Amino acid sequence: MKGVIRTVVGYSGGQEKNPTYPDIKDSTESVLIEYNPDIISYGDILAEWSRMHAPDSQSWSRQYRSAIFYVDEEQKRIAEETVNALKSGSKGKTIYTDIEPVSAFYRAEEYHQDYYRK
Repeated sequence: MKGVIRTVVGYSGGQEKNPTYPDIKDSTESVLIEYNPDIISYGDILAEWSRMHAPDSQSWSRQYRSAIFYVDEEQKRIAEETVNALKSGSKGKTIYTDIEPVSAFYRAEEYHQDYYRK
């Protein structure tokens, strides 16, 4: 996406430190997105995420849950608007997406980075 500087696969959303794929603890697999807000907005990124995502599929574990992490109240508002739009277009299906403040992010193992290109 134009304006995205880089992505990093990792783990976030948990309280326990230093999760790894074999020992993810209470974290969720996540993607850290660094972007230029002069080119692309947080809302644009969430719009693209919502086009590629199946938020009505309930995760069987915390590791694979659907979550949006935010850094400030403006991002929280945009995340809530995004999820509300998904709910209104879901034809009555439950939307399983958590919205939480960002917590510590731990970079995943190298074999997870750019996985789709490997």
